[in-house]
Amino acid sequence: MIDFVAQGFNELLASSGWELAAVILAVAYLLLAMKQSQWCWPAAFISTAIYTVLFWESALLMESVLNAYYLLMAVYGWWAWHQKSDVSQERQIVSWQLSTHIKVIMALSLVSTAVGFLMATYTHADYAYLDAATTVFAIFTTWMVTQKVLENWLYWLVIDGVSVYLYIAKSFNLTALLFIFYCIMVLVGYAAWKKSFLQQNEVV
Repeated sequence: MIDFVAQGFNELLASSGWELAAVILAVAYLLLAMKQSQWCWPAAFISTAIYTVLFWESALLMESVLNAYYLLMAVYGWWAWHQKSDVSQERQIVSWQLSTHIKVIMALSLVSTAVGFLMATYTHADYAYLDAATTVFAIFTTWMVTQKVLENWLYWLVIDGVSVYLYIAKSFNLTALLFIFYCIMVLVGYAAWKKSFLQQNEVV
């Protein structure tokens, strides 16, 4: 574990300025999202724009396409968070019922399996099913963030945890360190949003 952390920090020192900027802005996005600050979306936009180019140039095409999607969702997220739930309030946090989450998870799992099968059959993708699952779930969970669905943080916890495994397996140790940090911070983010959700729904 110590060797992994040391290698990650060595990669941080050796990383390009663009990659470092993307990582810093990705962290800024998460911290700002935790505070429900609309400025999380500009940070996400710039970070994902950088990653889109970096991944494309490195022939990580699926990751590049996913970040291009994040780029569009950053624009949509900025717009969605500016919409009013009524004339006097900004968009509020919502919570979905367990039955809704079960349906969503089942549907996304089916899509992930289908995509994973196609990747495993017609491409040379490593960890095709896991890679497909993280991508499919990340696409939907990003939309959940734009709608301020409370449980998005729990989805991200699982997605980021699986991503840590994938990035370590592929020797992307710097990115793995970033996602380990994400796993810790999403718990803080969930607690912060849960507190706000309970406060906004208090019976006066």
